[in-house]
Amino acid sequence: MPLQPASAELIVTEMKLHSGIFAAAVILAALASCKSQYDALLESNDNETKYKAAFEYFNAGKYKKAADLFESLGVLTNGTARDDTVQFYWALSNYRYNDYYTAETNFSNFLAKFPRSPFAENAEFLRVDCLYKQTYRYELDQTPTYRALTAISEYKINHPGTIHAAACNRMEGELNERLDRKAFENAKIYYTMEDYQAARVALKNVLKDDADNVYREDILYYSAMASYRYAAKSVPEKKKERFLQFEDDYLNFIGEYPDSHYRKELDSLHDKVKEK
Repeated sequence: MPLQPASAELIVTEMKLHSGIFAAAVILAALASCKSQYDALLESNDNETKYKAAFEYFNAGKYKKAADLFESLGVLTNGTARDDTVQFYWALSNYRYNDYYTAETNFSNFLAKFPRSPFAENAEFLRVDCLYKQTYRYELDQTPTYRALTAISEYKINHPGTIHAAACNRMEGELNERLDRKAFENAKIYYTMEDYQAARVALKNVLKDDADNVYREDILYYSAMASYRYAAKSVPEKKKERFLQFEDDYLNFIGEYPDSHYRKELDSLHDKVKEK
């Protein structure tokens, strides 16, 4: 039996299918071409072309590609007038790419090699910012926090009139608050565990080490609460002596924070103690 000619609808469908496959092939070929062009550029020794392309990628926000180009340019421009520019923008590209670990290393190396470069102060501040961005929340290791605070302090000493003063103060304040909270929370954990004697000692030691701890009000409150609960749990012959310790902590607290939101609770406990 002779084959029937294909319907018009089937022919159109096949044409669309072949057209789609062809278009996809063209796009893939174009992408492959772009990739191969970039790779060729990356491996090229054409200083001018690579230098221009690196800034084009940087200005287009393609910081990873820019970083790789600036890194490869470093060998070609070493010892030339462009050396510090290439090294700075290599670091800046990594910074913009949010690779703060690599950027901090880049900026540190840059400052060691080009301390008098026009980019030096900006590089020093960005290095500080990299260190700040590598710190952890208060529950974790605070070694990076101490390192960042040291770098901020050194930067402020070296550049007293810097336009970045407000940013440095903000970072410094945030990092110090983080350390204060860690110290407070570490001491407070004894209170949570209901080891009230240890809690009072630990909380007092926090203020002994840092009287200006930003959580001072909370620390004094928990110190008074620890004294009260320790006394309340004591054997009868020890209660009077230990409630007097609570009274000392209570008077110390209201002397410093007479309008505290903790005042009502502590007043109530103090009244109970006076009744006893």
